[in-house]
Amino acid sequence: MVAERPRDSRHEEIDAILDERDGSVTETRDDADKYTVVGAAHRRTFANWLTPVEEHFVCHRNDIPSIDEEAWTVSLTGQVEGSVSVADLEESYPTVAVAHTMECAGNGRGQHRPETGSVQWEFEAAATALWTGTPVRSILREHGIESPDGRWLTAIGGDPSDGDDIFARSIPLSKALEDCLLAYEMNGDPLPREHGYPVRLIVPGWYGVNSVKWVEELVIMDEMVTEGALDRPGKHASWQQESYRIHPEGVEPDAQATIDEVDTWAQLEGDVSYPYTFDANVMSLIGAPDGESPVPFDRDGITVRGVAWAGDDAVDYVDVSTDGGETWDEAELFGPDYDGAWRLFRYDWDVEPGTHVLFSRATDELGRRQPVSISDPDAWNEVLENDEYPWNEGGYAANAYEPNGVEVTILEGDDE
Repeated sequence: MVAERPRDSRHEEIDAILDERDGSVTETRDDADKYTVVGAAHRRTFANWLTPVEEHFVCHRNDIPSIDEEAWTVSLTGQVEGSVSVADLEESYPTVAVAHTMECAGNGRGQHRPETGSVQWEFEAAATALWTGTPVRSILREHGIESPDGRWLTAIGGDPSDGDDIFARSIPLSKALEDCLLAYEMNGDPLPREHGYPVRLIVPGWYGVNSVKWVEELVIMDEMVTEGALDRPGKHASWQQESYRIHPEGVEPDAQATIDEVDTWAQLEGDVSYPYTFDANVMSLIGAPDGESPVPFDRDGITVRGVAWAGDDAVDYVDVSTDGGETWDEAELFGPDYDGAWRLFRYDWDVEPGTHVLFSRATDELGRRQPVSISDPDAWNEVLENDEYPWNEGGYAANAYEPNGVEVTILEGDDE
């Protein structure tokens, strides 16, 4: 497994981000004291479609590299040869903007009982931004790559490790040619340093670990990255074959050269032993009311608002419960509807004074619905049938709805 040694510089990075964003994000507990991690400070972030950069979560393990944009290039290697500069990306290729809901694969790790290690995210590591850049297919086709042919694209980050492991992630070349881009802008502004400046891979609808920051090399390969697969020193496969795999406690998954099924939920259903975290599982969050303070009674009712997403798949519908899961009503989906980005939902609540527990649960177009809770560690094979999400050693890809509920107090009419 990847070594998790404390990194003093993470505190400097976090302090700088917190100071710049002035209360829009908050530091998240990191048991390894290794990652730079901040997440949305308030639930109301999830009542809006577009996430401001100031509220967007940040997560990376290594230090931000020293960057000279004019000298930075992305090398093309493996079954292709060449390179592109940042200026090439901005001036010599088509420019597109993609709406993408990015969720850390560890989002919800802090809801596992007993706790797993590392970053103790609750629900704050998800956000939707507009990413502007160059389609990966435009670059690869100019260099002779026209079809996927079952191959893989491995992206390598330029962030320096304090060990010998290289941050490398592989995705199917079919996905790269379909909708991925090398981004250099975020919400219309230059890419911030902590989000991968000067260039970041964006993999729409997939967990954030696949959207490699500070990209310095793209490798076309017949297989996923495995140990020794790259033409460079160091350990190559940690972030593909060891970390970000879903498995019970005490298991060390075997490296696989290739897999046919990349849908994370389908892998969980048995198509792949110890799934890889690729596309995001169906998920939803209530953003308002946020439960941070009591809400005055309104005889006309209160609108519950939130967001729902499902990776490569579309959200079919969202149910809302205002009585702790006893009864459910369907919410209305509205607002922008883009592949790979979350949908807004709203529900008109005929409210009564008192304290209420609100839940939301989304169902995707394939009929897959958020489970109720996270299982015990000793349960594994049968948990999906029991409406549970499997507790796993890395705490990855959790999407249970009960841990994300919000308690709301509605005041009597004359209460202050």
